[in-house]
Amino acid sequence: MTTVSGARSPHLLTEPIRTAVIGFGLSGRVFHSPFVAADPRFALSAIVTGNAERVAEAGVLHPSARVLRNTDELFDHADEYDLVVIGSPPVTHYPLALTALEAGLAVVVDKPFAANSSQGAHLVARAAELGQALTVFQNRRWDADYLTLAKLLGAGELGDVYRFESRFEWWRPQGGKAWKNEATVSEGGGILFDLGTHLIDQALQLFGPIDEVYSEVRTRRAGGSADDDAFVALRHTSGVQSQLWMNGLAAQKGARFHVLGSRSAFTKWGLDGQEAALKGGMLPTDAAYGIEPESAWAEVGVDGDTRRVPLERGDYSAFYSQLGDALTTGSALPVDAADSQEVLEIIEQSHAGRA
Repeated sequence: MTTVSGARSPHLLTEPIRTAVIGFGLSGRVFHSPFVAADPRFALSAIVTGNAERVAEAGVLHPSARVLRNTDELFDHADEYDLVVIGSPPVTHYPLALTALEAGLAVVVDKPFAANSSQGAHLVARAAELGQALTVFQNRRWDADYLTLAKLLGAGELGDVYRFESRFEWWRPQGGKAWKNEATVSEGGGILFDLGTHLIDQALQLFGPIDEVYSEVRTRRAGGSADDDAFVALRHTSGVQSQLWMNGLAAQKGARFHVLGSRSAFTKWGLDGQEAALKGGMLPTDAAYGIEPESAWAEVGVDGDTRRVPLERGDYSAFYSQLGDALTTGSALPVDAADSQEVLEIIEQSHAGRA
């Protein structure tokens, strides 16, 4: 984990926090802009996108925001903003975040927050030196199923956990978006950087630091430039063994979570519903947002004696709520960038040891 000597306390901001979102693909359009617009402490002041269709869409969805065609237009007027949210492809994260920090702006970076751990370490150090807030959008800490599992673990419902299985799997043999298909590992491409960032982060949050990493990383698609099938096993200092699967070619999916303990087990199928709801047009302020149907509930217990457990409400809004507090009062940021730096180091170990 990165530590920085001589770090300054982050500058405190006043409301509204003037926010610019870079990128208006899935990340900027679905995961960031709606939450910035929904929180009264933030003002969605600008959206940066060079795509003509997205320019038009941004203007319709957020008419009060300026729509800028490139980041030069943003940074040439950096004094008109307080916060930059970076939702562009991973290879751009480091240079854009560094430029924003040097311009005196607080920064939110999508995961992976850099294409390698050296870049990540430099961002963490530079933010501390400048006294600028830097955080990473690890939104899966606020998935309904993850929140439910964390609550049950905290209450001791499973006893002593010894095995944690976690999966992001789907069937997409044609690949994802063009840039995801073409991005190399050196550019932060591949399923391990994409989905593994979430799974590793969740495992570290639940069970703490690790002593050993084992990995199996493959590129299954003919002509693929980065991995699309990965397995990572982590041996935690606490004694827990985490087994993490990421696969874009899974014709049949495994359980999202399968957790074994000395008293009981926890099993959950299917993905958290927030992403699908947001893609479908639901707003974070809608009454039904984050509520999972009974069909999605988890199962807890021992075979022959199990019960269905309602899921906690999913809440990606909590990231921006905590960020608003941190930027205006000095409280803790929603995600410590040093945590995400540790995730990058584990991903690099996994790539280095790919079987």
